[in-house]
Amino acid sequence: MKRKVMMLAGLTIIGSSAFAQVKDSLRLVRLQEVQVVSTRATAKTPVAFSNVSKDQISKQNFGMDIPFLLTLTPSVVATSDAGAGVGYTGVRVRGTDATRINITANGVPMNDAESHNLYWVDLPDFASSIEDLQIQRGAGTSTNGAGAFGASINMKTESLYSLPYGEVSGSYGSFNTHKETLKVGTGLLKSHWAFDVRISDIGSDGYVDRASTDLKSFFAQAGYYGDRDMLKFIVFGGKEKTYHAWDGISADQLEKDRRYNPCGEIEDADGNVTGFYKDQTDNYTQTNFQALYTHVFSPEWNLNLTLHYTDGEGYYEEYKNRGVLQEYGLQPFMINGDLTEKSNLVRQKKMDNGFGGGVFSFNYSFGRLQASLGGAANKYKGNNFGKVIWVKNYIGELDPDHEYYRNNSNKTDANVYLKANYELFTGLNVYGDLQVRRIDYTIDGVNDKWDGTKTPGEMQTLAVDHIYNFFNPKAGLFWQINKTNSAYASFSVAQKEPTRNNFTDAKFGKTPSSERMFDYEAGYTYHDSRFMAGVNLYYMKYKNQLILTGENNDIGEPLANNVPDSYRTGAEFLLGTKITSWLRWDVNATFSENKIKNYSENLELYDVNGEDMHQYTSIYLGKKTIAFSPSVIANSFISINSGSWDAALQSSYVGKQYLTNSQLEDCKLKAYFVNNLRLGYTFSLPTVKSIHIGLSVNNLFNEKYESNGWGSSYYVVNADGSKNRFNDAGYFAQAGTNVLVGIALKF
Repeated sequence: MKRKVMMLAGLTIIGSSAFAQVKDSLRLVRLQEVQVVSTRATAKTPVAFSNVSKDQISKQNFGMDIPFLLTLTPSVVATSDAGAGVGYTGVRVRGTDATRINITANGVPMNDAESHNLYWVDLPDFASSIEDLQIQRGAGTSTNGAGAFGASINMKTESLYSLPYGEVSGSYGSFNTHKETLKVGTGLLKSHWAFDVRISDIGSDGYVDRASTDLKSFFAQAGYYGDRDMLKFIVFGGKEKTYHAWDGISADQLEKDRRYNPCGEIEDADGNVTGFYKDQTDNYTQTNFQALYTHVFSPEWNLNLTLHYTDGEGYYEEYKNRGVLQEYGLQPFMINGDLTEKSNLVRQKKMDNGFGGGVFSFNYSFGRLQASLGGAANKYKGNNFGKVIWVKNYIGELDPDHEYYRNNSNKTDANVYLKANYELFTGLNVYGDLQVRRIDYTIDGVNDKWDGTKTPGEMQTLAVDHIYNFFNPKAGLFWQINKTNSAYASFSVAQKEPTRNNFTDAKFGKTPSSERMFDYEAGYTYHDSRFMAGVNLYYMKYKNQLILTGENNDIGEPLANNVPDSYRTGAEFLLGTKITSWLRWDVNATFSENKIKNYSENLELYDVNGEDMHQYTSIYLGKKTIAFSPSVIANSFISINSGSWDAALQSSYVGKQYLTNSQLEDCKLKAYFVNNLRLGYTFSLPTVKSIHIGLSVNNLFNEKYESNGWGSSYYVVNADGSKNRFNDAGYFAQAGTNVLVGIALKF
């Protein structure tokens, strides 16, 4: 009898422990589910969006940057300077460039406050720390940070686990590309605490010559979980050293040597290339801190509050041939009786910046109503300055503290929004979203560009001081017609301030203005257990859209100018079918028209010696296609999951893209069709929970293509006053067939 009582007591204790563990796990999951909800679209939100799960990300994560993990979603084009998806990469959605795509992590703005870009190279292997992400196309729902002018990408970092775990993964392949990742987590400790850590190392020689990348990163988080409260501290960062590959090459060079990289060329007095500068690199370190607090007042009410700070510091180092000494604050010098006003030199362009603030959302959900009151207040301070560290044959000493330019930036960005989704009657929801945003932006000091219009010449003075006040309303209807059919329609207004480069690189003495978009969207979806079909229609009408001109500045960043009247309109088609229990086929395609109305190109004039005359001529061209905006983007994804095996064939087609807004046939990216094959096998061992071996064959059929480029046109004025037009273009070649092999062990 005593033995039976002891056995019953033991079973009771084990059962209670198991029940407590399940209860703790459910509490952890429930609290993390309400962590970031206010800026995300749900099934009944009338916007076009795609969700990308952790499983989808992990199967493709061989070390490529996040833009290349998003190319399966509609209307997305990814680019890579180095040609292999590692290093400097970019993304465009519906033809909209990266500076107009809002990106957040846990609701915290990730776009650089000034450039509005997110440099993925500063977040190496961030894909290994993402729980899931959502891409909203068009204006989307109200969010924090830079205005969403074509899309928004909402990332949620990895959730803490209830059980302890460990994971080691690595990959290696073409161009000496490699990734090593170590992840460990404690699981719940004493029913309340959990800790996670990840460290990663990524490197690649790049497809393009010398386009090497050396990336280090880490991610760590600690969480406390109460019955109604969650407090999570997150710190993540990266350190990168990347050889420049931002110049592109000519069409002629593409035929001779697609892998040629002109960055870092060292030229002799006759302009012949004699070698390459080994330290032509970009060096940057960024650290991000986030403190997230969630409180659940009741099943209906919850509060999310986040404090954040990002610290960044780094520099570009460049070899410049025949640099004008005066433009670097240096005096000409005498060699053998000859005055030297130009000389080869090495410069460093440096920056340090800090960005911090707070984000909040107060959320309600009960019955027919879901509502959120949220917003953010953020402050940015940045310093940009430059030095010359070496001059060829220089007579005299170079002052190590000498700066040839310095400017300081301050930006305050605050917004508040109120959004609600209410079910008027069964199946019909009405959505409303009101956002007020205020930006105060200043830049003071000396620019890094020479002002040759003045006598004597001098470095350009920066005196930017602008306040922007935006009101961005959104409204829509969602109709769940029946179990398998649904439809939506929406109208949104989005407004956005210019970027730093829009001010510092402005030509012709123009000051950039803010831009506005009126976004009309409608869609229909059919969905059952085996088949899905849908269509999204959009018409995005712009006032003063800042459109890429096709030109780059001297560090490879694209330039943009306001155009008064333009639009993007199109249809996004989605189709998916579960053919068998182990075979699925998904297809999406975007057909669009992207136009500038009443376009006039402004071309600079140069004399026969190549000197800028600081004049331009304007030519009216009428209605033209917007640069970098393909009219067709299509994707096919065939996936197989059978027992321990998985495989996928991804096919992507991108139509031709003009490199300038003049719609020149000799300045365009040709259409391309690329196929990627992925194979995987998963098994386990007595001491290992799972082992996954993967193979990725990218560009399976060795397509020769370019995903990005630049273009420009100008006139040379002859002695008799006649003018000759010249069109230039540069292209970024992408890798042919290349292979990556990976293995991941989970404990």
